[in-house]
Formats: sequence, structure tokens, C-alpha cells
Amino acid sequence: MKKNNLPNEIAIFPLSNAIFFPRTILPLNIFEDRYLDLVSDSMKKERMFGMVQPKSRTVGLPEVYNIGCLGKITSFNETADKRFIISLSGIIRFRIKKEIKRNKLYRNFEVDYSEFLNDLNQEKEQKINYQKKVLLNKIKIYFQKINYPIDYSQLEKLNFDQLTSTVSMISPFSVQEKQKLIETIKIDNKIKLLDEIINFNLLDFQENKTVQ
Repeated sequence: MKKNNLPNEIAIFPLSNAIFFPRTILPLNIFEDRYLDLVSDSMKKERMFGMVQPKSRTVGLPEVYNIGCLGKITSFNETADKRFIISLSGIIRFRIKKEIKRNKLYRNFEVDYSEFLNDLNQEKEQKINYQKKVLLNKIKIYFQKINYPIDYSQLEKLNFDQLTSTVSMISPFSVQEKQKLIETIKIDNKIKLLDEIINFNLLDFQENKTVQ
């Protein structure tokens, strides 16, 4: 997608612990009325909307983080009980400029993509000053410690960008940790941050085990 085709105003789906990145797929089970409306309206247009994390779980209109990711609906199914099962394909990250009041149940925001235009570039394997096997081994230890089943053979097939994005999405990191990852622009910095977060969580796991 070209930057000129990116919408300046987008509908937003705030969801805690849910981040996704360009060139990744986020499956969503839609059942709330406001987000059923959001998806229905999106399907009538360009099939695009944004995902962003709320800063709290307060009822109503929670404050949201400034950075999220724009996605496009690539699969859509309606269930017998009127839910929507969709897949959202990541396009580009954005920074929220301001909220726009519309006569809708869901929220709309004016956004800016200028910081993240590299997200639109074709995926290329970059030369990274980090051994992939080292990161994969640390990821494996982490998921084993938390008893999280995962197919490591599939992770091994991913390049660094895909690997860090996928692990960032599926890991039970905190909202704040996930937000730091999606806000990190350079792949080298994202790898370093992911490594630090995994180290911190492994240390926290060991300390909890010791206390028990």
C-alpha cells in the first residue's frame, strides 16, 4: 500500500494486551455491539481500522496509548450467534493526533504515519548484529518456564523482524512491555528490547519460585 492511500481518520479498536505489527495477522472474535458496528462499517469501505491499547481498563472511554497499528480485514466470518470472526493484517503503525467525535458507538481518531513509513517497505532480511540462535534459545527457555506450548520449528523459519513481532504479540508480557515493543522503530532496538524483557521475566519467574 502507498502512503497516499492511507486514511488520515480511522476507527479504533482499543484492546489490552493486544498489539500487532505490519506483515503479521491478528485473529479477532468480535461480539460487542460497538465493535460489530465498527467491523460492519469497515467492510463497507476499505476494510481498515486501527488497534491500540487502552492505558486502563476503566468502563466508558479509557485513555489510549498514542501508538498503534493499522490493519486490513483479510478474512471475515459471521457466526450463528451474530459474532464476527475476522483476521486483521497489519499494514503500518501510526501515532494518534486527536480524537474525532462522530455519531458512532466506536471511536475515531486522526492519525499520522510519518514516523513509521518504513513499515510499508517490502520485507527484507537485514544484517543484524545478534545471533538468531541465541535469541531463539532464550525464547524457548522463556516459553518452557511459563508452560506456554509453541511450535519452535515455525519460529525458526522467521526472519528477525517476523520473529520479534510474533513473539511480542503472543507472549504474556505486560501492557507496558508490549507498548514499548510496538513503539520501537529500528529492528536492532526491538531485538534488544525483546531480549531485555525476556531476561526480566525469566528473573521474575525465578524469584517467584524462590519465594514459594
